[in-house]
Amino acid sequence: MARSTAPAAATSAPLATEGEPGYWDEACRHLCRRDRVMKKLIPRFGQARLKSRGDAFTTLARSIVGQQISVKAAQSVWDRFAATVGSTPLRLQPAHVQALPVARMREAGLSARKCEYLLDLARHFAEGAVHVGLWATMDDAAIIDELVAIRGIGRWTAEMFLIFHLMRPDVMPLDDLGLIKGISLNYFSGEPVSRAEARELGEGWAPFRSVATWYIWRSLDPLPVEY
Repeated sequence: MARSTAPAAATSAPLATEGEPGYWDEACRHLCRRDRVMKKLIPRFGQARLKSRGDAFTTLARSIVGQQISVKAAQSVWDRFAATVGSTPLRLQPAHVQALPVARMREAGLSARKCEYLLDLARHFAEGAVHVGLWATMDDAAIIDELVAIRGIGRWTAEMFLIFHLMRPDVMPLDDLGLIKGISLNYFSGEPVSRAEARELGEGWAPFRSVATWYIWRSLDPLPVEY
């Protein structure tokens, strides 16, 4: 499928400040006014909020390395891989990954499939197949379309990237099991919840569904996640 040369424009959103979203306080006020559960949930976590770290390529590479293994194992493999590439664990360069022989990547603990995924990710960035410089002006759907064209990145990973790296305010990852579980426990007394029911509930959180999702996750695990 041909790549678009004119990505769709994003709707206006407050900018992030020092790795934190500039819209957070406004979002909390909005959610507390609109939603009885959020009104009780949000104050439990004080000043804790979403934070972004790293650059786009490194963040996506880490998501690939961490697929289907424990957090501890993922960190160990990531540290070895970054050392093999010759970069700091916080910032990898696509060209350095492309130049690394697959055998060296495998020695760091990566499967053959993950090596393929990382090389495809590096190729997309090196060749400009993703519009990194335009993402700030592109809408969420356009960015997801770009990311899922990369091998090893599905919609869930793309949505996590939108939330945790680009800090988009209105993403609701309906394929996330933690979100569905948290909605069940907080809104339906533990009863099973369908995607349709979760989507309908989320309409009341708009335009700050990312923030509501983050607090639902926190209700299950008080430690904030950082990607």
